[in-house]
Amino acid sequence: MKGPSRKTLLANGAALVLLAWLYGGDLADALRARSAETAAFAQLPPLLLPVAVLAVASGALGGAVWGLLRRRGEDYKGYRLLPLVLVGALFVDLVSAERRVPLGSWDMASLALQHFAGQAQAQATAGNVPADPRVLGALLKGLGAPPYLVRGEPVPAYTLQVRENCEGPVRSASGLLPGTLLYCVAPQGQGAWVTLVGLPAERRFGAPEVLSQAGETRFLLVQPVKQDESETLERGGAFREGAGAEPGKRAP
Repeated sequence: MKGPSRKTLLANGAALVLLAWLYGGDLADALRARSAETAAFAQLPPLLLPVAVLAVASGALGGAVWGLLRRRGEDYKGYRLLPLVLVGALFVDLVSAERRVPLGSWDMASLALQHFAGQAQAQATAGNVPADPRVLGALLKGLGAPPYLVRGEPVPAYTLQVRENCEGPVRSASGLLPGTLLYCVAPQGQGAWVTLVGLPAERRFGAPEVLSQAGETRFLLVQPVKQDESETLERGGAFREGAGAEPGKRAP
C-alpha cells in the first residue's frame, strides 16, 4: 500500500486546522470568560460543545495517523473522519446559531446608550436638560441587562451616575462596573454628555473602560430643545466641545 493521496492529506490537514482554530478558539473564550474581570459576552459562552468537538476530532486524528503509520490506502475510512467531524460540528453550530443574538456586546451597548440618550432628550426643555437622578433613573427600565460578564457572572442591570458642572464627557471608568451610564451635565444645564462603561470595540476581555472605538470615546449629547424650530440653538461655555453634533448623536 502506498498510503493516501495528496488530496486526501490536504483535506485532512485543512479540516484539522479549521477545527483547532474554530473550536480551540471557542474553548479558550469560554474558559477566559469565566475568570476575566470583564468579558464582552451577554451570557457565558458554551463550554460543552467545543470540548466535545475537540475530543471527537482528537479521536478522528488518531484514526488518520494510525492509517498513515500503517500505510493504509485511499480506501481506508479513517481518512474521512476529520472532514466529517468538521461538517457535523459546523451543522450543529448553524442550528444553535438561530437562538443566538446576532449583535455583539459593543453593538448592544451602543444601542442601549442611544436609547437612554434619546429618552433623556425627550425630557429636555427649552431652558435645560434633565438632571434629576430620580427622573433619569426611571429611564433605565427599558434597557434590559448589559451585555457583559464580570468574573463569569452576568451584570444584572444598567446603573446610572449623574455628574454636574462637567466640561466634557467622562473618559475614565476607574472603579466603575460595566453597564454604568455616566450622565455628565454642563454648567447651567446647557446640555449633557452621556457615556457608558464597558469595553472598547477592539477588546473582549480586560478591565472595564468607557465605551470607545479606535481610541475615541463613544458619547452622545443631550441638549435643550430649540426655542425656535427654524433656528439652531446657540451653545456656549463648556458645551461648545459638542458643536456640530445633533441631539442624541456623537460628535465627530
